[in-house]
Amino acid sequence: MLDEHQASRAKEAAFHERQEKYIASRLAQQPEWEPVYRSYTGAPTFFDQIGTSLITVMSGFLLASMIAIPLGIFIGLSSTAHAAMNPLIQLFKPVSPLAWLPLVTMVVSAVYVTDDPLVAKSFLTSMFTVSLCCLWPTLMNTAVGVTSVSQDLTNVSRVLRLNAMSHVRKIVLPSALPMMFTGLRLSLGIAWMVLIAAEMLAQNPGLGKFVWDEFQNGRSQSLGRIMVAVIVIGLIGFLLDRLMLMLQRALVWDKSSVQR
Repeated sequence: MLDEHQASRAKEAAFHERQEKYIASRLAQQPEWEPVYRSYTGAPTFFDQIGTSLITVMSGFLLASMIAIPLGIFIGLSSTAHAAMNPLIQLFKPVSPLAWLPLVTMVVSAVYVTDDPLVAKSFLTSMFTVSLCCLWPTLMNTAVGVTSVSQDLTNVSRVLRLNAMSHVRKIVLPSALPMMFTGLRLSLGIAWMVLIAAEMLAQNPGLGKFVWDEFQNGRSQSLGRIMVAVIVIGLIGFLLDRLMLMLQRALVWDKSSVQR
C-alpha cells in the first residue's frame, strides 16, 4: 500500500508537470488565452483515506463539542433546563448512526444545493452524522460536572458577587473540567467508530470506504489489506485518546482527577 501511495504521488506530480508545460506552450502561442487548471483525479490511496477520515472526524467532533459544552453548562446550572432536556437526551442518545445517516443524507442533499460547492456533500453527511452521535457523552458529563461544583466554591462566588459569566469562567469551568474531559474522550472514541461505519454504509471517502471496497474486490490480498486497515483504525483511535489525555493533563488544575 505504501508503494501504491508513492506511485500515485509520482503520477500526480507528472500530471501537474504536463499541465504546466501545456499551459506554458499555449500561452506562448496565445497570450490572451485564460488557462484552466485541473485537479488530479486519480483514485485516493490508503494514506489519502486516512487523512480524509481524520479531517472528517475532527470536524464532527469539534462541531459536537461546540454544541454540547455550552448546552451542558446551561443544563447543569438550571434544574428547570435539566428537567426539560433530560427526556430529549434519553430519547436521542441511543439512536444508532445507521438511523441518523439516511436522514442526514436527505437533509444535506435537499439544503446544500450549489453549483460551486465549498466542500463535498459526502464530507458534510459524514461530519453531521458523527456530530449527532458523539455529542451526548460530552453533554451529559459536562452537566454532571457543573452540578458537582462544591457548595463552598458557590458560596465564595456569592460572597465575591461574581456575575454569571465570571461565575462560569472562574468557578464552574475549572471545577467541571475533569468530568468534561471524560465526556470529550468518550465522544471522540464514539466519533471515530461512527465515522468508519458511516463511510462504509454511505460509501463516503475514508477508511470505511477503503475497507468496504477491499471486501467487495475479493482479491487475494484483500484480507491482508483489510487487517492492516483494522489495525490502523485501532491505532488511530488509541492515539486520539492519548491526545485528549495529554490535553486534559495540560488544562486540568487537579492532576489527581485525570483518568488514565
